[in-house]
Amino acid sequence: MPKDHPMQAKMCYLTGDEAQENSLDLAMQSYIAKMTGGISPAGLILAWTDWLLHFASSPGKRLELAELSYNHAVEWLPLLTQAALGVPTQQEQHDSRFSNPHWNSWPYNGYSKAFLQRQQLCQQAVTGVRGVSQHHENVVNFTLRQILDVFAPSNYPWLNPEVVHASEVSQGRNLQTGWMHWLRDMGVQQNALLAKSRTPELAFQPGREVAVTPGKVVFRNHLIELIQYAPQTANTYVEPVLIVPSWIMKYYILDLSPHNSLVHFLVQHGHSVFMISWKNPQQADSHLGMQDYLDAGLFAALATIARLLPKQAVHAVGYCLGGTLLSIGAAALAEHAARPGQTVAAIKTVSLLAAQTDFSEPGELGLFIDDSQLAMLDALMWEQGYLKGEQMADSFQLLNSRDMVWSRAMRKYLLGARSAPSDLTSWNADTTRLPYRMHSEYLKHLFLHNDLAEGRYCVKGHPIALNDLHMPIFVVGTERDHVSPWHSVYKLHLLTEAPIDFVLASGGHNAGIVSEPGQLHRSYRYLPESQRPANYVAADQWLALSSTTSGSWWPHWHTWLAKHSSPQKIKAPPISGKAALGDAPGHFVFEK
Repeated sequence: MPKDHPMQAKMCYLTGDEAQENSLDLAMQSYIAKMTGGISPAGLILAWTDWLLHFASSPGKRLELAELSYNHAVEWLPLLTQAALGVPTQQEQHDSRFSNPHWNSWPYNGYSKAFLQRQQLCQQAVTGVRGVSQHHENVVNFTLRQILDVFAPSNYPWLNPEVVHASEVSQGRNLQTGWMHWLRDMGVQQNALLAKSRTPELAFQPGREVAVTPGKVVFRNHLIELIQYAPQTANTYVEPVLIVPSWIMKYYILDLSPHNSLVHFLVQHGHSVFMISWKNPQQADSHLGMQDYLDAGLFAALATIARLLPKQAVHAVGYCLGGTLLSIGAAALAEHAARPGQTVAAIKTVSLLAAQTDFSEPGELGLFIDDSQLAMLDALMWEQGYLKGEQMADSFQLLNSRDMVWSRAMRKYLLGARSAPSDLTSWNADTTRLPYRMHSEYLKHLFLHNDLAEGRYCVKGHPIALNDLHMPIFVVGTERDHVSPWHSVYKLHLLTEAPIDFVLASGGHNAGIVSEPGQLHRSYRYLPESQRPANYVAADQWLALSSTTSGSWWPHWHTWLAKHSSPQKIKAPPISGKAALGDAPGHFVFEK
């Protein structure tokens, strides 16, 4: 893209000269961002003003709310009658906060009913108002839901029958234990703040309890370590597997404990596996952009594999943001002018795990993406040089605050029940940072302007298109994904004519991918090729046509990889001892 292209100036992070010219504005906005947790007050005001002005000129909507209020009032008559007779009320509950049977008794059923009615009335008021933009409606609805969740009766011990019952049975020991949990958590946070870090001591340490699959670091530069895992079968498939994880997280989400490690599963099933481990950036790395993550990340890994295993194509796998980068890189390699200036291994297949390529419907994460919000984030990252891992984690928690904040707090502090640490929760606490330039480019190019899907994304000045991908593609979405909603992941079908096998796994963004065989209550949906219509199938139509299979999707994926591998296996390639730079999990994974 030419330097004077109007989109280029608007979409790149601030250069040193631009930052100097806007330093006063950036300093003020950075101060505001720290006060608001990175949320733009201007964006909220614009959204609420848009709703309020249109709501004021919508008498039909107000009549609709009046009718709903009347219907709510009528619903109280049988409830009060049953309460007077001392009969418990079995209410149909779609809210997990009130699913406990104790909520069926008076007055607690009244508390929950009043709250749910108020919640329904508020949601009805802020949705469907003619003239309000969809983005502003989503922001208002989300903000209002956060406020309402604060006042849910389940959060207050005297209004929550579960807490009242537990207090009676234990003679208040649950509250005493909860208070000790609170004091301990506050002490940990205060000590961490004094140490200028909120990272707690991990219960599961990389290289000790997790990230223990044997391997060697065979390449290292300023951005990645490339780990080659030791084969665990006598013969392996010819094509190695290269995994590109997201740099929003440490790579070992895919190499947790041996029983639920995707890497361990692959090497046990005859695959040679390489894994990228991203460096945790510091303030000095603020200049690293998306092109750096391609050149020093994906392309450097492919070049290393080409050197170690000449003439062998790879099965490339990308998770979350790593899948988006893999899609961009694979399309760039298909566009000859955008190829890196080095010999790289060819990509034989692409597997995308909970990775978006079309960002037109990114789910609730899109609530934080507009020009006002990104200006605020830019100011915050301009001063820090990066986005802190805990700032990103707080945003993800806010998306699902009902379960990840309030319900957890109720169980820990009111019921006195602290969840036992697990490898997944421990990994989740091992946060990483995001360099300023990369994160700014990623949000603006992809989330805000959707350049990749609309043909404007450039690699080394050349526009790329996912329609240039012709290799087989395996795509996994997860049912309860708040980060990469599966309907958004499914949109890849509109961007390429390559053959796509789509799987919808149960679970969320992390647990749906870490879905090892043998785990109870796991399943996935799939539509066999023989049953697919000849023409495009919309996401919901695909869902209706697909069938559910109990268990993990991993064996299904392994079968797909084997189908697209060379029929002849080879003797397991050894790890180059002289080329090794150390044992897995390497050094970068330990950086805080």
